[in-house]
Amino acid sequence: MENAKVLIVEDSPSLALGYSAQLEEAGHEVTLCENLAEARNALASQEFDTVLLDLQLPDGDGLTIFDSLKDADGFPSVVVVTADGSLSRAIAAMRLGAYDFLVKPVSGTRLLTTVSRAADQGSKSDATAATEPDKTDFENNDNFHGFIGSSKPMQIVFRTIESVANSKATVFVTGESGTGKEVTAEALHATSKRSKGPFVAINCGAIPENLLESELFGHVKGAFTGAVENRIGAAKAADGGTLFLDEICEMDLKLQVKLLRFLQTEMIQRVGSSAAEPVDVRIICATNRDPELEVSAGRFREDLFYRLNVIPLSLPPLRDRGEDVVLIAKELANRIAKEEQREMKGFTAQSEAFLTQHSWPGNVRELQNSLRRAIVTASGTKIDLTSSRLVPVANEPVASGAIVPPTASENWPPAQNSNPAAADFTGMTLEQIERMAIEQAISQSAGNICKAARQLDVSPSTIYRKLERWGAA
Repeated sequence: MENAKVLIVEDSPSLALGYSAQLEEAGHEVTLCENLAEARNALASQEFDTVLLDLQLPDGDGLTIFDSLKDADGFPSVVVVTADGSLSRAIAAMRLGAYDFLVKPVSGTRLLTTVSRAADQGSKSDATAATEPDKTDFENNDNFHGFIGSSKPMQIVFRTIESVANSKATVFVTGESGTGKEVTAEALHATSKRSKGPFVAINCGAIPENLLESELFGHVKGAFTGAVENRIGAAKAADGGTLFLDEICEMDLKLQVKLLRFLQTEMIQRVGSSAAEPVDVRIICATNRDPELEVSAGRFREDLFYRLNVIPLSLPPLRDRGEDVVLIAKELANRIAKEEQREMKGFTAQSEAFLTQHSWPGNVRELQNSLRRAIVTASGTKIDLTSSRLVPVANEPVASGAIVPPTASENWPPAQNSNPAAADFTGMTLEQIERMAIEQAISQSAGNICKAARQLDVSPSTIYRKLERWGAA
């Protein structure tokens, strides 16, 4: 936004004058305040587009200014300026409603870009508040931007998505495999003012370590063997929109350093290039692991975790969503029956009871796979989930993430070539060999997908996706 009105709240005269000079040179109108009292008076008497806020002020905590902002004219956007050691407080400011934060020392380019975007965000918020109708009442609606159901745990998720959608703050989505982390990212994008921009998803666990940097930041022709043309990468492709980093905890530590630098500078450098390019993206990341445990184990950088975990969003497992499972099952069954060109007329009575009694350790992905198998193998027009191989043997405990394999008569895995190491792969495609290896690992793990994933050194979600594609579960 050009010619924005900016309030700088900074007790260091040298920093305040430095910020002011750069902003005024860019055409912005600047007001300086040295403490909270002056800032509150300014907010009460004038209208600002952006507030540049230092958190360490002589007469109190800068976070307390958010109380005054609620009554301020124009709903100014707040950009927090903090030192490295105060990142946790900057994150607290983001949760209170700050648009973004800058880490000292602040480069002139980053300062101008962030203030301009924050001012533009504030002006859009005013117009939106005046013209947009009330948001969807999701408590009385079974569909919300790709989600099905309206249970109490999901209402919290929906409220969070709507409240943070227009923020630039990074969202860290956690939850078990199959709980809908990518659906959450798509919903955040769809409800934001970036919805007209691109949504780019990249799975950090599905791309080989040596290629992930190129996939994320791009490369120039000749940068390495196989780089036969220039590639812009996911970050640049998402410019003006949203970049979703799935399975972020699978990222190599060396690449985590480069991701942190990208988050701090909003600049990318393609592999093989010395030129830096600006990128404007909103970051959403997800993992099915416990990120704090990954940090304590040394597999995930603590500074990157704090930078990403500005707005944590935890998705409930399907077993905690009550009657949502029935609504989801009916919707998925209709879709799958149409895809498989089968005319199905609902569920058997036993199946309806099974839907709410089963713990669904694989969540929606397991439910989807179970429904597809039941529909494909059905002999009538009723869906019978109780005959599915997902049903555990009576009184037999099933580990979390387990899928109990069928009896030998169901030929799982195929009898021929049951040992991939001893198999003759002549005439087989790579996908057929891959499927054989996965089926063998599942069988050896007694149906436990998580254990099979560890054996194959892949994520459980990778196996679930492949099973879904093959229609094997």
